[in-house]
Amino acid sequence: MPSLIDIRRRIRSVKNTQQITKAMKMVSAAKLRRAQDRVIAARPYVALLEKMLADVAAAASADEQAGANPLLAARPEERVLLILITADKGLAGAFNSNLIKGALRFMAERHGASFKLELAGRKGRDFFRKHGVNILGEHTGLSVKPAYADMAAIARQAMELFRAGEIDAVYMLYNEFKSVMTQRLTVTRVLPVPLPDRAEPMDFIYEQPAVELLGELLPKYVETELFRALLESTAAEHAARMTAMESATSNAAEMIDKLTLHMNRVRQASITKEIIEVVSGAAAGE
Repeated sequence: MPSLIDIRRRIRSVKNTQQITKAMKMVSAAKLRRAQDRVIAARPYVALLEKMLADVAAAASADEQAGANPLLAARPEERVLLILITADKGLAGAFNSNLIKGALRFMAERHGASFKLELAGRKGRDFFRKHGVNILGEHTGLSVKPAYADMAAIARQAMELFRAGEIDAVYMLYNEFKSVMTQRLTVTRVLPVPLPDRAEPMDFIYEQPAVELLGELLPKYVETELFRALLESTAAEHAARMTAMESATSNAAEMIDKLTLHMNRVRQASITKEIIEVVSGAAAGE
């Protein structure tokens, strides 16, 4: 049975851990607010861009040159590029492990295909470095201050490889922010660009030919999709870490209560034992 000193030392250790987890929860809550605001501000822009792309694609569909755009070329998916967005830090529950498992499952489901990985985030990089996967690029620190230019550079590299025929498809895997308690693992095909359907084509008059506008919009759409995924992943990461630290703080409080109760029982047993020894010694001296 541990002594009172050992139990008190354990209680102090748990209290110190509780202070750390509580502070990390508060920091994540503050970062989540900013990240959530950026996600909410970006979603209407992405939705409007998708609507515009659908309108232009519908207008350009009558032109035979529209299908000749290299970013729309559909080929058998024998060489696939997977862009995986993970966190740079842990202590976020199953946030990173779910992404890594999702990436492994994604590759296992496509038998016969060869894969290249573009890894954004230290956790994904550290895992796949040890597993002999063909890594095309590594990026860390993107979630600290998400910037459009960083994701646009990754998108441009992927588009160059796709145009050159070195890869047949580009997919993106990330955690989409749904709420503070919910993050959804999302797999999205980026290339060839999946043109959104337009139920009712609008009769617009374009100053430029619709085919030229489509050629300008497609790269912009790919870059915006990658940046939106980074914003979603950043908000989901802070939400997952805040939830995990809140759970850890509650668990620490429960452990402190149990250790305190156990310490009181041990101290009571020790006092009772001393009283019995004193009474027994007094009785023996009579």
